[in-house]
Amino acid sequence: MAEPQAPAALPLYLRVAAALRDDLTQQRIAPGTRLPSERSLVRRFRVNRHTVRNALQLLRDERLVVTERRGTFAAPPGPRRPGPALSPGLPHFPCGPGAPHAAAEAALAWEPVPPELAGRLGLSPGEPSLVHRHRVPGGGDTPVQEALSRFSRYALDQVPELARYRRQDACPARPDLRLLYHWMHRAGLRLTRRESIGVAHGPAGGDACLTVHREVSDQHGHTLEVTDIRFAPGPAPWSYELTYEFTG
Repeated sequence: MAEPQAPAALPLYLRVAAALRDDLTQQRIAPGTRLPSERSLVRRFRVNRHTVRNALQLLRDERLVVTERRGTFAAPPGPRRPGPALSPGLPHFPCGPGAPHAAAEAALAWEPVPPELAGRLGLSPGEPSLVHRHRVPGGGDTPVQEALSRFSRYALDQVPELARYRRQDACPARPDLRLLYHWMHRAGLRLTRRESIGVAHGPAGGDACLTVHREVSDQHGHTLEVTDIRFAPGPAPWSYELTYEFTG
């Protein structure tokens, strides 16, 4: 396996958010306690106020802090919403919120990449890639959903939560990647998702089923992940959501 390249430096607001997140999760800032003022944070981190505000917005998205008229406070203890905390507007990984994760079967492994995908993932032909398989069992032998995701070398370089799986023996028996796109967002990657929907037949001309081919890239055009999803033949509860974000 090729040696990983050093990841690019994180944007300043992500570094500020990481330091404050550590203060919050380690309860150096206790739940319900008011955070230092923006002016104090500007002095502490030697950044401008815009950077501090972007960092606080990210922590609000993660539901670690709340802002009201009196200031910004560490989120109080209490029941959390079901499922993992996700930044608004992000797409969902195949085993994301709403998927019956408790019943699903998931596995991580290193496997050779098909030649037609190698270049897109930044790999040489035959070079292995980190692969995530996700399967939701159905009532019979046919699963309700199957998904296979392949990650690029660039994704492993940039996302610390993926980089820890660089060795086969580091892959957990039951991986949980539900926060994948949130991890990418936190690493400073702005995601673009392109999907194509089709119909495929099972082995020996079996029943037709719905398929989705997904490619996720960052703001620089680097491919991060390629996923193929197959749904069971016949009617199945499945919704498709599009989120549009306009910036001036």
